[in-house]
Amino acid sequence: MERESFSSRIGFILISAGCAIGLGNVWRFPFITGQYGGASFVLIYLCFLLLLGLPIMVAEFAVGRASVRSAAKSFDVLEPKGTKWHLYKYGAIAGNIILMMFYTTVSGWMLYYFYKMAVGGFVGLDAKGVGSIFGALLSDPVTMAGNMIAIVISCFGVCYLGVKNGVERITKMMMACLLLLMLVLAVNSIMLPGSDAGLKYYLYPDFNKVVEHGVREVVFAAMGQAFFTLSLGIGSLAIFGSYIGKEQRLTGEAMYIMALDTFVAIVSGLIIFPACFSFGIQPDAGPNLLFITLPNVFNAMSGGRIWGTLFFLFMLFAAMSTVIAVFENITSCICDLTGWERKKTIRIGIVAIILLSLPCVFGFNIWSNIQPLGKGTCVLDLEDFLVSNNLLPLGSLIYLGFCTSRYGWGWDNFIAEADTGKGVGFPKWIRFYATYILPLIVLYIFLNGYYAFFFK
Repeated sequence: MERESFSSRIGFILISAGCAIGLGNVWRFPFITGQYGGASFVLIYLCFLLLLGLPIMVAEFAVGRASVRSAAKSFDVLEPKGTKWHLYKYGAIAGNIILMMFYTTVSGWMLYYFYKMAVGGFVGLDAKGVGSIFGALLSDPVTMAGNMIAIVISCFGVCYLGVKNGVERITKMMMACLLLLMLVLAVNSIMLPGSDAGLKYYLYPDFNKVVEHGVREVVFAAMGQAFFTLSLGIGSLAIFGSYIGKEQRLTGEAMYIMALDTFVAIVSGLIIFPACFSFGIQPDAGPNLLFITLPNVFNAMSGGRIWGTLFFLFMLFAAMSTVIAVFENITSCICDLTGWERKKTIRIGIVAIILLSLPCVFGFNIWSNIQPLGKGTCVLDLEDFLVSNNLLPLGSLIYLGFCTSRYGWGWDNFIAEADTGKGVGFPKWIRFYATYILPLIVLYIFLNGYYAFFFK
């Protein structure tokens, strides 16, 4: 079966950026930036983004482009005879599937809130009333499942149309709308009365906060955010490398994608913090920020129903761009592994992902007594832990080892592929760092993640 490819370079960049831009990045980055010193934290973060994210992203793209396969077959094609690198295909496929087992539910929340905001469901509610809507949603398995199913069907439907006509064409439009919405929302927030306090909180370099929290804690927070923001290690970006030609070197393409990912994260803060401070509301982290704090802000804002609808449309686009990208990776992996026809794979995938996503939905209500990682945790926490704290760092170690070790694909083959085409070349002088130091940093992130989760 002939393999489809992207029709344009911009399509590859926007789709790969759409995969990297996740909801956790959009709501977590602004919070930790303000918490850990504003612009001083951003500088530390950007350094680690280049030091950690760039080499691993280029490695994933190189493996994908050289093999012209998904993670299900890329190692088989490139590995030295007799080695077992190909066994990681099961970890990569599992990572993508487990990610979608909870990400589809969270994306369904965005769909629900977009609808509620559009129809005026928050109008006239006080802070307690707004908070009760999120609580009611979590306790209602039918509504949550319905929104999750809508996300699964619509995003797999995009993949069903094909790589060019579906994934590339629709994701390009979605990303263009996302970026436009962000700019409009950011300008509106900055122009609100009293927004300067939010801008100062978010962007003012405050090294006292770095000292207050401890340099080690701030550095690790920046390191962790830089590592996890790009969703590296499970082949979710490698698949797009398999769809592009060899006209451009991969380092420059990876830098464009990281720049877009960082732009979205930073501008998200320009939307959130000026608006919160303008109305005297201290921003919170996590779900409370999106589903309780911000609806209260929009309620108090002139034209808030319109701005709130646009905000949750932006969040919905951010969620769906990631879901479409990962669904494409899952589809390609299963096709490569089984030889099934693409549309058959997608039809089976729709049913499978819906069924596999139900435990996350039920974990908030009818299965809320199941607390797999201790008191107060739920099924989503377990699924997120398996992906974020295990498969992402361990998978990144595999990609690094495969591309730098003489027992894998090897440095020379990796560099030859990464530097094919025009543009920025991969810096050869970091070979020692990429081979010996970077894996230790990733391993440290992996171990510290366990320590922070279970012993703090």
